[in-house]
Formats: sequence, C-alpha cells, structure tokens
Amino acid sequence: MAHERAGQPAQESDLINVDELLAAYYDRTPDPSNPDQMVVFGTSGHRGSSLDTAFNEAHIAATTQAIVEYRAAQGTTGPLFIGKDTHALSLPAWKTALEVLHANGVQVLAEREDEYTPTPAVSRAIIRHNDARGAQADGIVVTPSHNPPRDGGFKYNPPTGGPADTDATKVIAARANELLSDMGAVKRTPYERIAGDIQRYDYRTPYCAELAQVLNFPAIKSAGLTHGADPMGGASVQYWQYLAEQGLPIEVVNPTVDPTWRFMTLDTDGKIRMDCSSPNAMASLVSQRSRYSVATGNDADSDRHGIVTPDAGLMNPNAYLAVAINYLFAHRPGWSSQAGIGKTLVSSSLIDKVAAKLGRRLVEVPVGFKWFVPGLTDGSLGFGGEESAGASFLTLDGRTWTTDKDGILLALLASEIIAVTGKTPSEHYAELEAEFGKSYYARVDADANREQKARLGQLGRADVTVDELAGEPIRTVLSHAPGNDAAIGGIKVTTDHAWFAARPSGTEDKYKIYAESLKSEAHLAEVQVAAKALVDAALAN
Repeated sequence: MAHERAGQPAQESDLINVDELLAAYYDRTPDPSNPDQMVVFGTSGHRGSSLDTAFNEAHIAATTQAIVEYRAAQGTTGPLFIGKDTHALSLPAWKTALEVLHANGVQVLAEREDEYTPTPAVSRAIIRHNDARGAQADGIVVTPSHNPPRDGGFKYNPPTGGPADTDATKVIAARANELLSDMGAVKRTPYERIAGDIQRYDYRTPYCAELAQVLNFPAIKSAGLTHGADPMGGASVQYWQYLAEQGLPIEVVNPTVDPTWRFMTLDTDGKIRMDCSSPNAMASLVSQRSRYSVATGNDADSDRHGIVTPDAGLMNPNAYLAVAINYLFAHRPGWSSQAGIGKTLVSSSLIDKVAAKLGRRLVEVPVGFKWFVPGLTDGSLGFGGEESAGASFLTLDGRTWTTDKDGILLALLASEIIAVTGKTPSEHYAELEAEFGKSYYARVDADANREQKARLGQLGRADVTVDELAGEPIRTVLSHAPGNDAAIGGIKVTTDHAWFAARPSGTEDKYKIYAESLKSEAHLAEVQVAAKALVDAALAN
C-alpha cells in the first residue's frame, strides 16, 4: 500500500534536523558487539544513519584505515580518488576519510569542500589514470545513493573503477569491525592541519568533455530539442550546469542543493528518497514533462537515471534499458560484433527478446553492477544494465567508459535517441511491445529483519514446496545466475508466462520481490501475491 501522501510535496515535519544528524556523527560511539552498529557492506558500500549509531565518525575512520591496509596488501600504490555527494553526512565523512588517508601517506585526489562528485566521475577518473599503465589508482565515493537524507554511505572502488566485489568488501568490513574495538590503531591527522596539503582534482571538466567520446553530441546539439535535467538535489547539479554552458540543449530544472531535500515529493512509503525510478519521488518532474523533448532525473550520486517523456511520463527502468540496448547496438558501428549484453536476472525478459533479435550474447548475472565490471573492462560487454535504473556502455570506438553505473550518460542517451531517430524512448518501447508483446513488471518491498534477510539469501530449490505459480506450472527455480553461476542471494522462479525473484535488500530492512507477467496486470498481481506467500512460508520454516 502506498503512503497516503506519496507523490505529495514534503512538509516541515518530514525534514531531518541537520544539526542533530551532524552532532550524532561525532558524538555517538558504536558498540562493536552490536550487529546493528557494525560496518556492513551491502550491494554498494556501508550505509546507515548517525542517529542509529550506524554511520558515525568511528565507522568511517575504521573503514578508511581498513581500505588503506587492503589496498597496500593488493599492491595498489597509485593515488586514491575520493568524491562525495550532497547528503548531510557526506562532507564530515569525507573529511574523516581524508584525515586517515593523509596520516597513512596515501596520495589523495579530492574535489573541494563545496564541490560534489558523481559516482561515474570517480569511476571515469580511475579508468583514465590506470589506462596510462603506471601505479594503479582506486577510489572512495562518500554516498548512500538514493537513500533518505538521514543516511550516509561509504563505498570503495578498486583499480577496476567499478564497485568492489564481495571478496574485497568482506576483508575491509571485517578489519573495520576489528578496528572499532581498537581505534588507537587508526592513524589520523586533523583535517584543519592537512586541508592545504590535499591535492585538489577537477573531476567535472574531463568527465564532461570526454562524454563526446561516448555520445553523439553533434546530433544532440543540432536536433532542436530541449532536455530538462533535474539533479534532484544531488551531485550532478554542477555537471548539468557545466554541460548546458558547453552548448548542449539542457535546462537545469532545479539547481537547489539542500541536505533536507525539502523540495522533494514523498516516495511510495512516505519517505523522502531521491529515487529517480519512482513515479512518486519524480512527481514534480513528471508534472512538467510537456515542457521538454525529454526530462531526466538522477539520484544523489548520479549513478541512476529516470527518463520522462512528454507522451508517456516516467518510463519503467526496464523499458528504457530495452530501448537503450536496441538503439545502441544498431548505432555503434565501432563496437565489436562479439560484444554482448549484460542484464541482472531481475530485469525484464523483454531484454532477452531484444538480445535474441540482435543476435547478441546475453549475460544474466545477480543483482549488483560489480558483475558487469569484467565485461565492460575488456569490451566483451557493450552494455551492462540493472533493473534499478543503473547502466553504462562502451565509448563510440568500443573502449571502456565507466565500470560503475552512469546516470548522466543514460540520461543524455535519451536525447541522442530522439535526435537521431525522431522518436522518444517511450515511442520506441511501444514498438518493442508491438513486436514482442506487452510486459507487466513491478517490484514490491516487504519488511524483513536481519535474520529473515539472512535466511532469504540462503533459499534454494528445496525451499519451494509448491509446483505452480499463479495458475502455471513452475519450470525453473534458480539460486545461481545463468550468466556466471554466481549465487543470487535469493531465488528466481519461472513459469511459461511469468517469473518472480526474491532477495534481501542490501541497504534497508526489507526484502524485494521482482515480478513480471507476459499476460496481464491482473496476472502480475496474482504472481506477486503467490510469490509473497511462497517466500513468507519459506522464511517461516
């Protein structure tokens, strides 16, 4: 059930107390024996709130020291690129990290205090540096992505430029939790003493200039279109402003940065959340869709995209992924004929049909962009995308662009599609549905505690005790992804005309049910009900 005020403007009672949040960051000390106060890396870093003693000064100091030790053990001796988003906790956590990095003698490249850096700009900086074949660089991004304003986040990107894999995050988290009990082993120098020594790095200029290597800028500039770009109060604000100044037909819809995000409309659950794939969080931009050829949103660290067209409103992320894949593989002659398509196994099966039509290899992996990193690095994947509105793809001549999600790139691609084809992405999707049939897709969340999430992550075929789903025989039950045989951390159940997947959230006390029907909206609802009953029964055993 949606909250009664979902999609409505935030009120004063919805806003965080920024001073209280910042005070808690410094004043509260985590209990290393309390699982709720330990460092835990989800699908993309450690996240939590200082108000819950889950994201505090000690967490960041310990985690940064653990990263210093990990990169040394891996032989990573180049500079470390660090960036931050606009969440209130990001600046203090960024300062804490710099104190530890500097004290440990790590060469750091950082933006200024009043600058914000999208996740893809950090990934791009790492890749650009490492292409020179010298000492390898890595990075840290201080962001909880689209999470509510009370949260903070901290993630590590190794020299691949993409999200750290579980082998790395397990080591880092384990060492960080050891250090929480022995903070004397953490080296630090007060920020005020080192601020003048930090080497400042311009992420924005090279990233924006190099976008011309991956997108058809001449077509975008000459098409006479208008692109409304909404940074949603996040790190892309300075980038969209810069791109507009460089002659692209961009209007920055809302340049406001406010750590309370008071200008947002409430998400489906009644919280302020910068989820650019949510119709409720994007309601204000959707209401302005007739003003632009296309309008786009980005989450706080700009690794996700939301696409709004005048004819259809906000597109489902799966729909846009299918359109992007269909377009790119027809308009990138510089890509290898062997370059495949990467998708997460909870993405729409329409992508499978598009890949088959294109004659391209489909690589289906678990949730998490880290699984696309090898393919985007060696060019064996032309495109990697996940259902949560995150994707990246190769440059025009088939080289690596980013190995992390790039919401700015995918937003600009929507303008390229219109400029080159004369049709909006939603019009292209209507053509795909006419060709392959209509898809009914949705994701719903349900509350789950830590124990339930852990149990869900271990489910397998033996836990599915029924033979049918929403009136159809069950054909397969997967606990590992077919593309790389990696554990999916949950299950995927398929029938002839539907599927569902269930997995624990990596960032919140919830589990997620993804479902798709190729029959009808009513059948999708049946699948969702049956899926939740199946999962709840398995968790109860």
